[in-house]
Amino acid sequence: MAFPEMVITGYPVEDLALRPSFQAASERELQLLATDLLEDGLGELVAVVGYLRGTTGTHVQDLGVPRGAPMNCAAVIHQGKVVADYAKHHLPNYGVFDEYRYFVPGERALVFRAFGTDIALAICEDLWQDGGPVAKLSDESIGLLIALNGSPYEREKDDVRLALVKRRAAQVGAPLAYVNMCGGQDELVFDGDSLVVSAHGTVIARSPQFHNDLLIVDLTVADAGNHIQLSSGEDIVVLDTPSTATVPMSAAGQEWDRLDPL
Repeated sequence: MAFPEMVITGYPVEDLALRPSFQAASERELQLLATDLLEDGLGELVAVVGYLRGTTGTHVQDLGVPRGAPMNCAAVIHQGKVVADYAKHHLPNYGVFDEYRYFVPGERALVFRAFGTDIALAICEDLWQDGGPVAKLSDESIGLLIALNGSPYEREKDDVRLALVKRRAAQVGAPLAYVNMCGGQDELVFDGDSLVVSAHGTVIARSPQFHNDLLIVDLTVADAGNHIQLSSGEDIVVLDTPSTATVPMSAAGQEWDRLDPL
């Protein structure tokens, strides 16, 4: 299950990102979510959650580095723990965005193995940048790419967004789940419009604009290999899950359509 970019804090948080107490509160709430899921009997669920993380290291006090060197991150939660996280590589600094002022960019890719397939993560601008971290994933045999987004509404952006997602899915050779925020934050309006496309660019499922929605999608994905590292040398994070994902085809007493594999 995937949630939007920085869903724990809301987005954008602007100068709040620079407060150590706010950074700590974001990490604390993330761990609380992980604990609550476990206590509610949902420990087997693999959840991808956007949050704000402070960092430590020699670069934190460097001139020009935002206070506390916060990162715009996606956490992977399983069995009551944060088992991995990914930091956004490309920080937009145009239009309504000024992330370069508030965040430190990530440098490492993240691929985790769950339910018999390899799943990669990206955050918003990482998807838009040609030659960015998504391009590097084309060298890996991933089964699914999940992109967390805080992409505000613009006229006809739904068409631009779809074209982008189709290109990136074809680039990595795998289905792509694009998860976008819905609602308002200060002067910005987020229109949702989350969607899932196949590796061939076929739209498998799509949420409406301007409405909160839960997409439940049944996918046929590539099996993971026996390798435990990416071609870049980074380790694949292997989760203790069943070799395949099996879920009941109902939720809260309501049936949903089973989608034909593509």
